[in-house]
Amino acid sequence: MIFRLHKEGYSMTLWASILVIAVNLLTYFFFPSLLIVTGILSFIALIIILQFFRNPPREIRVTDNNLIYAPADGKIVAIEEATETEYFNQKKLQVSIFMSPANVHVNRNPISGTVNYFKYHPGKYLVAWHPKSSTENERTTTVISNGKEEILLRQIAGALAKRIVSYVQEGQEVVQGKDMGFIKFGSRVDLFLPLDTDIQVEIGQKVKGNITVIGRLG
Repeated sequence: MIFRLHKEGYSMTLWASILVIAVNLLTYFFFPSLLIVTGILSFIALIIILQFFRNPPREIRVTDNNLIYAPADGKIVAIEEATETEYFNQKKLQVSIFMSPANVHVNRNPISGTVNYFKYHPGKYLVAWHPKSSTENERTTTVISNGKEEILLRQIAGALAKRIVSYVQEGQEVVQGKDMGFIKFGSRVDLFLPLDTDIQVEIGQKVKGNITVIGRLG
């Protein structure tokens, strides 16, 4: 498997590497007996940072704009009818993906189309499964239209996530499978889909961005 570092990890990886070198040099000169322990611990910490910012190449296998691909890696924690109040103001099918710190944290466009709406909301950092996290946490809301249907994607920060990054803006044309954002130290991504969407995942299922099909638009 090809290891590729996401651009959001460049600066953190650089500073972490400098810190690891500095700590081990200081240990070598002042506490040489602890060098092996310090070296192992600092190496593990660096590996954790590298794996968090990994960006494995994921190409869409079947290009079909009626298919909704998973926008994130994680586990399906909700599939239910819910009233979306920010943009649609009507019932939609909500599919929620929980992203643990061990998951790839790149977010990808689930369909191709035009960004009809985008908004960033500052907020709290409640745990991702808290009932109010989708309305009170830091989050972004993106609505993409494929010319026939609109779907809404919401990036939600959690207790560990302290920064959501989004690369889209209103009026932009986006391509299915391309990077649309990143949630540092993970949390949750909610999809709000038309009620007649043929859902192809189930609660508890692990999904992968650009690989797992969440559903087919009716």
